[in-house]
Amino acid sequence: MTNPFEEESPPPRRRIFATLRASFFTGLVAIVPIWLTIYLIWTVIGWIDSWVLPFVPAQYQPDQYIGINLRGVGVIIFLIFTTVVGWMAKGLIGRSFLAWAEGLVARMPVVRSIYKGLKQIAETVFAQSETSFDKACLVEYPRKGIWAIAFISTDAKGEVNARIPRDEQMVSVFLPTTPNPTSGFLLFVPRSDLIILDMTVEDAAKLVISAGLVYPNPEDPGRPPEALVAR
Repeated sequence: MTNPFEEESPPPRRRIFATLRASFFTGLVAIVPIWLTIYLIWTVIGWIDSWVLPFVPAQYQPDQYIGINLRGVGVIIFLIFTTVVGWMAKGLIGRSFLAWAEGLVARMPVVRSIYKGLKQIAETVFAQSETSFDKACLVEYPRKGIWAIAFISTDAKGEVNARIPRDEQMVSVFLPTTPNPTSGFLLFVPRSDLIILDMTVEDAAKLVISAGLVYPNPEDPGRPPEALVAR
């Protein structure tokens, strides 16, 4: 006589199917990041090649000698050309030429605005400086009682800090969006309204990108990473 309170074990076919399904998803977790990384690198290399190689004379094209379109040659040419231009721009002649060209552009009404905007973006993204986010923090946004991760940029300066009706120092913070942290909001917040986090800026960025799924210390999300605890 069978016990009505005993749970019936799943049939062997169902167990095999569950095992195969788990193995399949485990394989996806292992393969997809690698494949996407390779695909993105391959796509970017092809895009740079398609942009650079048309400027190379036909007799110097690599496929004229090896018979195939060798991917990545345009990237090498672009790196060499950009390095040479940067080296020349550091010299006296290069600086003089750039100053003359910028003065010429400054006299063009529409082109002037476009050039200044693009130059500011390029200097912000590619400039070799130590300027970066200082710390990760929590800020109440979009209302009291709801907290969001933000990154501390610098102390607010000049007119912005002077005109805000607060006696304490204001801090400029960048509040990123999820899952794309390159867009977000610039907020000026009193320092006392911020909760400084022990996690690094990189770990906080991972938390934002993953929509809260990847914590710095996965075993105990309530604790900071061991390296920070040791300090």
